[in-house]
Amino acid sequence: MFSPADQQHMAEALRLAEKGLFTAPPNPRVGCVIVRDGQAVGAGWHERPGQPHAEIMALHAAGTRARGATAYVSLEPCSHHGRTPPCADALIEAGIARVVAAMQDPYPAVDGSGFARLRAAGIQVESGLMQDEARALNIGFVARMSRGRPWVRMKIAASLDGRTALANGKSQWITGPEARRDGHAWRARACAVLTGVGTVREDDPQLNVREVETTRQPLKVVVDSRLQLPLSAKLLASGRVLIAAAVDDKAGIAALQDKGAEVVVLPNARGKVELTELMRELARRELNEVHVEAGFKLNGSLLVCGLVDELLLYLAPNILGDGACAMFSLPELTDLAQRRLVQFDDVKTIGSDLRILARVVN
Repeated sequence: MFSPADQQHMAEALRLAEKGLFTAPPNPRVGCVIVRDGQAVGAGWHERPGQPHAEIMALHAAGTRARGATAYVSLEPCSHHGRTPPCADALIEAGIARVVAAMQDPYPAVDGSGFARLRAAGIQVESGLMQDEARALNIGFVARMSRGRPWVRMKIAASLDGRTALANGKSQWITGPEARRDGHAWRARACAVLTGVGTVREDDPQLNVREVETTRQPLKVVVDSRLQLPLSAKLLASGRVLIAAAVDDKAGIAALQDKGAEVVVLPNARGKVELTELMRELARRELNEVHVEAGFKLNGSLLVCGLVDELLLYLAPNILGDGACAMFSLPELTDLAQRRLVQFDDVKTIGSDLRILARVVN
Protein backbone atom coordinates (compact mmCIF):
# COMPACT_ATOMS: atom_id res chain seq x y z
CA MET A 1 0.00 0.00 0.00
CA PHE A 2 2.76 2.43 0.94
CA SER A 3 5.93 2.83 -1.10
CA PRO A 4 9.48 3.28 0.23
CA ALA A 5 9.18 6.95 -0.74
CA ASP A 6 6.00 7.24 1.36
CA GLN A 7 7.84 5.78 4.33
CA GLN A 8 10.76 8.15 3.85
CA HIS A 9 8.54 11.23 3.76
CA MET A 10 6.46 10.11 6.76
CA ALA A 11 9.65 9.47 8.74
CA GLU A 12 10.61 13.08 8.02
CA ALA A 13 7.16 14.29 9.13
CA LEU A 14 7.61 12.42 12.42
CA ARG A 15 11.09 13.87 12.85
CA LEU A 16 9.60 17.34 12.42
CA ALA A 17 6.79 16.55 14.87
CA GLU A 18 9.38 15.69 17.51
CA LYS A 19 10.61 19.28 17.38
CA GLY A 20 7.49 20.14 19.37
CA LEU A 21 8.31 17.58 22.06
CA PHE A 22 8.72 20.17 24.84
CA THR A 23 6.45 22.93 23.51
CA ALA A 24 3.39 21.59 21.65
CA PRO A 25 1.38 20.23 24.63
CA PRO A 26 -1.47 20.26 25.42
CA ASN A 27 -1.80 20.01 21.63
CA PRO A 28 -0.42 16.94 19.86
CA ARG A 29 3.06 16.96 18.34
CA VAL A 30 2.53 17.05 14.58
CA GLY A 31 4.80 17.32 11.55
CA CYS A 32 3.96 17.72 7.86
CA VAL A 33 5.89 17.36 4.61
CA ILE A 34 4.47 18.35 1.21
CA VAL A 35 5.94 16.47 -1.76
CA ARG A 36 5.48 17.17 -5.47
CA ASP A 37 7.08 15.14 -8.24
CA GLY A 38 9.15 13.27 -5.71
CA GLN A 39 10.63 16.41 -4.12
CA ALA A 40 9.77 18.00 -0.79
CA VAL A 41 8.47 21.51 -1.49
CA GLY A 42 7.27 22.43 2.01
CA ALA A 43 7.64 21.27 5.59
CA GLY A 44 6.51 22.37 9.02
CA TRP A 45 5.66 21.35 12.55
CA HIS A 46 3.39 22.57 15.32
CA GLU A 47 5.51 24.44 17.82
CA ARG A 48 3.08 25.60 20.51
CA PRO A 49 -0.66 26.17 21.19
CA GLY A 50 -2.14 29.13 19.37
CA GLN A 51 0.47 29.05 16.64
CA PRO A 52 -0.12 27.62 13.12
CA HIS A 53 -0.45 23.87 12.81
CA ALA A 54 2.09 21.78 10.94
CA GLU A 55 0.03 21.66 7.74
CA ILE A 56 -0.29 25.45 7.61
CA MET A 57 3.45 25.92 8.07
CA ALA A 58 4.15 23.41 5.29
CA LEU A 59 1.60 25.00 2.94
CA HIS A 60 3.12 28.45 3.49
CA ALA A 61 6.53 27.04 2.60
CA ALA A 62 5.20 25.25 -0.48
CA GLY A 63 3.13 28.11 -1.88
CA THR A 64 1.66 27.37 -5.33
CA ARG A 65 3.75 24.20 -5.53
CA ALA A 66 1.25 22.56 -3.17
CA ARG A 67 -1.28 22.16 -6.01
CA GLY A 68 -1.39 18.53 -7.07
CA ALA A 69 1.08 17.53 -4.33
CA THR A 70 0.95 14.92 -1.57
CA ALA A 71 0.84 16.01 2.08
CA TYR A 72 2.41 13.62 4.60
CA VAL A 73 1.16 14.44 8.08
CA SER A 74 1.73 12.57 11.35
CA LEU A 75 -1.87 13.11 12.54
CA GLU A 76 -5.23 13.49 10.82
CA PRO A 77 -5.72 17.13 9.74
CA CYS A 78 -8.15 18.96 12.02
CA SER A 79 -11.65 19.79 10.79
CA HIS A 80 -12.84 22.19 13.49
CA HIS A 81 -12.29 25.78 14.54
CA GLY A 82 -10.18 25.77 17.71
CA ARG A 83 -7.41 28.27 18.38
CA THR A 84 -6.77 28.12 14.62
CA PRO A 85 -8.93 27.40 11.53
CA PRO A 86 -9.33 23.84 10.16
CA CYS A 87 -6.24 22.43 8.46
CA ALA A 88 -8.42 20.18 6.27
CA ASP A 89 -9.93 23.28 4.65
CA ALA A 90 -6.48 24.78 4.07
CA LEU A 91 -5.30 21.59 2.33
CA ILE A 92 -8.38 21.58 0.12
CA GLU A 93 -7.98 25.25 -0.83
CA ALA A 94 -4.30 24.71 -1.64
CA GLY A 95 -5.19 22.01 -4.15
CA ILE A 96 -3.50 19.08 -2.39
CA ALA A 97 -4.23 15.89 -4.33
CA ARG A 98 -3.32 13.23 -1.74
CA VAL A 99 -3.01 13.13 2.03
CA VAL A 100 -1.09 10.39 3.82
CA ALA A 101 -1.59 10.41 7.61
CA ALA A 102 0.12 8.30 10.22
CA MET A 103 -2.96 8.02 12.42
CA GLN A 104 -6.50 9.20 13.02
CA ASP A 105 -6.94 12.00 15.56
CA PRO A 106 -8.64 10.70 18.74
CA TYR A 107 -9.86 14.21 19.62
CA PRO A 108 -13.70 13.93 19.55
CA ALA A 109 -14.09 17.12 17.49
CA VAL A 110 -11.98 15.54 14.73
CA ASP A 111 -11.83 11.70 15.00
CA GLY A 112 -12.31 10.87 11.32
CA SER A 113 -14.16 14.02 10.26
CA GLY A 114 -10.96 15.53 8.90
CA PHE A 115 -10.48 12.54 6.61
CA ALA A 116 -14.14 12.67 5.60
CA ARG A 117 -13.92 16.34 4.65
CA LEU A 118 -10.82 15.73 2.54
CA ARG A 119 -12.40 12.77 0.75
CA ALA A 120 -15.57 14.75 0.09
CA ALA A 121 -13.39 17.30 -1.69
CA GLY A 122 -11.97 14.59 -3.94
CA ILE A 123 -8.64 14.22 -2.18
CA GLN A 124 -7.13 10.73 -1.95
CA VAL A 125 -6.67 9.91 1.74
CA GLU A 126 -4.60 7.07 3.20
CA SER A 127 -3.90 6.45 6.88
CA GLY A 128 -1.88 4.09 9.08
CA LEU A 129 1.66 4.63 7.80
CA MET A 130 4.05 4.47 10.80
CA GLN A 131 1.07 4.61 13.13
CA ASP A 132 2.89 3.07 16.11
CA GLU A 133 5.62 5.71 15.95
CA ALA A 134 3.04 8.48 15.73
CA ARG A 135 1.10 7.12 18.73
CA ALA A 136 4.29 6.84 20.78
CA LEU A 137 5.12 10.47 20.07
CA ASN A 138 1.68 11.56 21.30
CA ILE A 139 1.03 8.83 23.87
CA GLY A 140 -0.20 11.33 26.46
CA PHE A 141 -2.56 13.12 24.09
CA VAL A 142 -3.99 9.79 22.93
CA ALA A 143 -4.44 8.63 26.54
CA ARG A 144 -6.21 11.83 27.56
CA MET A 145 -8.53 11.77 24.56
CA SER A 146 -9.36 8.05 24.68
CA ARG A 147 -9.74 7.41 28.43
CA GLY A 148 -9.91 10.81 30.17
CA ARG A 149 -6.63 10.38 32.04
CA PRO A 150 -3.05 11.47 31.29
CA TRP A 151 -0.25 9.05 30.49
CA VAL A 152 1.57 8.45 33.79
CA ARG A 153 5.28 7.78 33.61
CA MET A 154 6.95 6.97 36.94
CA LYS A 155 10.65 7.77 37.22
CA ILE A 156 12.65 5.89 39.84
CA ALA A 157 16.39 6.10 40.53
CA ALA A 158 17.55 3.01 42.45
CA SER A 159 20.48 0.82 43.33
CA LEU A 160 20.96 -2.47 41.53
CA ASP A 161 19.00 -4.21 44.30
CA GLY A 162 16.06 -1.85 43.81
CA ARG A 163 16.62 0.52 46.73
CA THR A 164 15.82 4.22 46.36
CA ALA A 165 17.16 5.72 49.61
CA LEU A 166 18.84 4.82 52.84
CA ALA A 167 16.72 4.10 55.89
CA ASN A 168 17.51 7.64 57.12
CA GLY A 169 16.05 9.08 53.92
CA LYS A 170 19.29 10.05 52.18
CA SER A 171 19.16 9.47 48.42
CA GLN A 172 21.37 12.11 46.81
CA TRP A 173 22.86 10.79 44.71
CA ILE A 174 22.35 7.11 43.94
CA THR A 175 22.69 7.57 40.18
CA GLY A 176 25.22 9.60 38.20
CA PRO A 177 24.97 13.06 36.59
CA GLU A 178 24.21 11.68 33.13
CA ALA A 179 21.16 9.82 34.43
CA ARG A 180 19.98 12.92 36.28
CA ARG A 181 20.31 14.99 33.09
CA ASP A 182 18.38 12.37 31.15
CA GLY A 183 15.67 12.42 33.81
CA HIS A 184 15.31 16.18 33.38
CA ALA A 185 14.75 15.67 29.64
CA TRP A 186 11.82 13.39 30.51
CA ARG A 187 10.57 16.02 32.97
CA ALA A 188 10.73 18.63 30.21
CA ARG A 189 8.50 16.64 27.85
CA ALA A 190 5.86 16.12 30.55
CA CYS A 191 3.00 18.51 31.28
CA ALA A 192 3.24 17.95 35.04
CA VAL A 193 5.69 16.59 37.60
CA LEU A 194 3.96 14.86 40.51
CA THR A 195 5.32 14.02 43.94
CA GLY A 196 4.14 13.46 47.49
CA VAL A 197 4.48 15.72 50.49
CA GLY A 198 6.82 13.21 52.15
CA THR A 199 9.35 13.62 49.36
CA VAL A 200 9.08 17.41 49.63
CA ARG A 201 9.63 17.35 53.41
CA GLU A 202 12.55 14.93 53.06
CA ASP A 203 14.40 16.30 50.02
CA ASP A 204 12.93 19.81 49.46
CA PRO A 205 13.18 19.48 45.64
CA GLN A 206 12.65 22.34 43.21
CA LEU A 207 10.80 19.93 40.91
CA ASN A 208 11.57 21.97 37.80
CA VAL A 209 13.62 21.40 34.64
CA ARG A 210 17.20 22.63 34.99
CA GLU A 211 19.55 20.20 33.27
CA VAL A 212 18.19 20.67 29.72
CA GLU A 213 17.00 23.73 27.82
CA THR A 214 13.25 24.30 27.78
CA THR A 215 10.91 27.23 27.26
CA ARG A 216 8.10 25.57 29.22
CA GLN A 217 8.19 24.41 32.82
CA PRO A 218 5.75 21.63 33.79
CA LEU A 219 3.11 22.12 36.43
CA LYS A 220 4.25 20.94 39.88
CA VAL A 221 1.68 18.67 41.56
CA VAL A 222 1.97 17.65 45.21
CA VAL A 223 -0.22 15.00 46.82
CA ASP A 224 -0.65 16.37 50.35
CA SER A 225 -3.67 14.84 52.10
CA ARG A 226 -3.41 16.82 55.34
CA LEU A 227 -1.83 20.03 53.97
CA GLN A 228 1.53 19.47 55.63
CA LEU A 229 3.60 21.12 52.89
CA PRO A 230 6.08 23.57 54.44
CA LEU A 231 5.48 27.12 53.22
CA SER A 232 9.26 27.41 52.88
CA ALA A 233 9.40 24.58 50.32
CA LYS A 234 11.61 25.41 47.32
CA LEU A 235 9.01 24.27 44.82
CA LEU A 236 6.74 27.12 45.95
CA ALA A 237 9.36 29.72 45.04
CA SER A 238 8.63 29.69 41.31
CA GLY A 239 6.39 28.17 38.69
CA ARG A 240 2.85 26.84 38.84
CA VAL A 241 1.99 24.57 41.76
CA LEU A 242 -1.12 22.47 42.36
CA ILE A 243 -1.70 20.88 45.76
CA ALA A 244 -4.07 17.90 45.96
CA ALA A 245 -5.50 17.65 49.48
CA ALA A 246 -8.05 15.55 51.32
CA VAL A 247 -9.04 18.12 53.95
CA ASP A 248 -10.89 21.38 53.39
CA ASP A 249 -8.69 23.36 55.78
CA LYS A 250 -9.55 26.97 54.96
CA ALA A 251 -6.56 28.45 56.81
CA GLY A 252 -4.10 25.98 55.34
CA ILE A 253 -5.47 26.48 51.84
CA ALA A 254 -5.31 30.27 52.19
CA ALA A 255 -1.68 30.10 53.33
CA LEU A 256 -0.72 28.05 50.29
CA GLN A 257 -2.70 30.34 47.99
CA ASP A 258 -0.78 33.28 49.43
CA LYS A 259 2.38 31.51 48.19
CA GLY A 260 0.90 31.30 44.69
CA ALA A 261 -0.24 27.67 44.82
CA GLU A 262 -3.64 26.32 43.85
CA VAL A 263 -5.36 23.73 46.03
CA VAL A 264 -7.94 21.10 45.04
CA VAL A 265 -9.66 18.98 47.67
CA LEU A 266 -10.27 15.41 46.48
CA PRO A 267 -10.83 13.12 49.49
CA ASN A 268 -11.57 9.42 49.40
CA ALA A 269 -13.32 7.33 52.05
CA ARG A 270 -10.01 6.72 53.88
CA GLY A 271 -9.16 10.40 54.28
CA LYS A 272 -6.51 10.28 51.55
CA VAL A 273 -6.41 11.98 48.16
CA GLU A 274 -8.53 10.10 45.62
CA LEU A 275 -5.78 9.46 43.09
CA THR A 276 -8.03 8.36 40.24
CA GLU A 277 -10.03 11.56 40.53
CA LEU A 278 -6.79 13.54 40.68
CA MET A 279 -5.77 12.07 37.33
CA ARG A 280 -9.16 12.97 35.87
CA GLU A 281 -8.67 16.50 37.21
CA LEU A 282 -5.26 16.72 35.54
CA ALA A 283 -6.85 15.57 32.27
CA ARG A 284 -9.52 18.26 32.60
CA ARG A 285 -6.64 20.72 32.85
CA GLU A 286 -5.37 19.43 29.47
CA LEU A 287 -2.30 17.68 30.87
CA ASN A 288 -1.13 14.90 28.56
CA GLU A 289 1.86 13.34 30.31
CA VAL A 290 2.45 13.21 34.06
CA HIS A 291 5.98 12.51 35.28
CA VAL A 292 6.02 11.00 38.79
CA GLU A 293 9.01 11.43 41.09
CA ALA A 294 7.78 10.30 44.47
CA GLY A 295 8.60 8.04 47.39
CA PHE A 296 7.78 4.36 47.80
CA LYS A 297 4.41 5.01 49.50
CA LEU A 298 2.89 7.15 46.75
CA ASN A 299 4.58 4.98 44.10
CA GLY A 300 2.84 1.94 45.57
CA SER A 301 -0.52 3.67 45.86
CA LEU A 302 -0.45 4.78 42.23
CA LEU A 303 0.50 1.28 41.11
CA VAL A 304 -2.23 -0.38 43.20
CA CYS A 305 -4.80 2.03 41.73
CA GLY A 306 -3.77 1.02 38.22
CA LEU A 307 -2.67 4.55 37.36
CA VAL A 308 0.93 3.85 36.29
CA ASP A 309 1.38 3.34 32.55
CA GLU A 310 5.13 3.34 32.24
CA LEU A 311 8.21 2.96 34.42
CA LEU A 312 11.36 4.96 33.78
CA LEU A 313 13.96 3.18 35.90
CA TYR A 314 17.58 4.21 36.41
CA LEU A 315 19.56 1.43 38.06
CA ALA A 316 22.94 2.36 39.50
CA PRO A 317 25.91 -0.03 39.80
CA ASN A 318 25.73 -0.20 43.60
CA ILE A 319 23.97 -2.19 46.31
CA LEU A 320 22.29 -0.65 49.36
CA GLY A 321 20.86 -3.72 51.13
CA ASP A 322 17.57 -4.72 52.74
CA GLY A 323 17.53 -1.88 55.25
CA ALA A 324 17.18 0.76 52.53
CA CYS A 325 13.87 1.96 51.05
CA ALA A 326 12.23 -0.02 48.27
CA MET A 327 10.72 1.31 45.04
CA PHE A 328 7.12 0.57 46.06
CA SER A 329 5.09 -0.01 49.20
CA LEU A 330 2.78 -2.84 48.16
CA PRO A 331 0.61 -5.43 49.91
CA GLU A 332 2.30 -8.77 50.45
CA LEU A 333 1.57 -11.34 47.76
CA THR A 334 0.60 -14.89 48.60
CA ASP A 335 0.76 -16.27 45.06
CA LEU A 336 2.95 -15.46 42.06
CA ALA A 337 -0.21 -15.09 39.98
CA GLN A 338 -0.78 -11.81 41.87
CA ARG A 339 2.44 -10.25 40.63
CA ARG A 340 2.34 -7.14 38.47
CA LEU A 341 3.78 -7.57 35.01
CA VAL A 342 5.76 -5.14 32.91
CA GLN A 343 7.02 -5.22 29.35
CA PHE A 344 10.52 -3.93 28.64
CA ASP A 345 10.42 -1.43 25.78
CA ASP A 346 13.94 -0.02 25.89
CA VAL A 347 17.12 -0.77 27.84
CA LYS A 348 20.28 1.29 27.48
CA THR A 349 23.21 2.62 29.50
CA ILE A 350 23.21 6.28 30.51
CA GLY A 351 26.66 7.14 31.82
CA SER A 352 27.45 4.44 34.36
CA ASP A 353 23.77 3.64 35.02
CA LEU A 354 21.23 1.40 33.30
CA ARG A 355 17.99 2.97 32.03
CA ILE A 356 14.96 0.73 31.62
CA LEU A 357 11.76 1.94 29.99
CA ALA A 358 8.94 -0.50 30.68
CA ARG A 359 5.15 -0.55 30.18
CA VAL A 360 2.97 -1.75 33.03
CA VAL A 361 0.92 -4.63 31.64
CA ASN A 362 -1.61 -5.28 34.41
